[in-house]
Amino acid sequence: MSDSQRGLQGPAPEERPHPDGRRNAQGIRIDPEAESEHEPRRTVLSAIVEHEPGVLSRVAGLAARRQFNIESLTVGPTTVDGHARITMVVEEPDPGIDQIEKQLAKLKPVISIGELDDDAVRAELVLLKVRGEEPDKVHAITEMYDGQTLDAGPETITVQLTGDEHKIDDAVDAFRRFGIIEIARTGQTALAHGAKKTVPGEEPATSGEPTKPTPNTK
Repeated sequence: MSDSQRGLQGPAPEERPHPDGRRNAQGIRIDPEAESEHEPRRTVLSAIVEHEPGVLSRVAGLAARRQFNIESLTVGPTTVDGHARITMVVEEPDPGIDQIEKQLAKLKPVISIGELDDDAVRAELVLLKVRGEEPDKVHAITEMYDGQTLDAGPETITVQLTGDEHKIDDAVDAFRRFGIIEIARTGQTALAHGAKKTVPGEEPATSGEPTKPTPNTK
């Protein structure tokens, strides 16, 4: 038998070393020691994007394909004409958060993206529709959380509340006693504390008019 027929010399398959660790959704083997060093944490990412049709679906689609854990996602205009801000609350280990930033930065509509500091100013809005049997008590709880009654009738009362996540969670718990029929939460939106820029790419308007966008060179 020739050398080509015998094949390469080496240990039997059962004697060969086998790497440890699971593979992620992309088939990449993850070092179990490295994985254990990074516990998931919640954080807020802010991105400036070109405000064009389909940009939100592209961002959401990338997150779904990569199986990133996105808890909430909001989008709205900025002070720059033609730009929008996307705010995402994510829960991932540090390597996962880093990957989200890197992958989103590759999308052409994304101009800039960054993680917000812990002292960022954060808020969300919630609409609550509760049963209307106890309107006085519903009104008292609404005032307690600086809310606003948007609709009231003999059967239901709808209120609006704004604030940080902890305030909203506490308010929702307080309204449960009346029976919550429907709820709609926007998810968090956020800006950096003080004069610090949330992410590069947005300049404040100086004359009351939106500023013109800087060309995206990607």
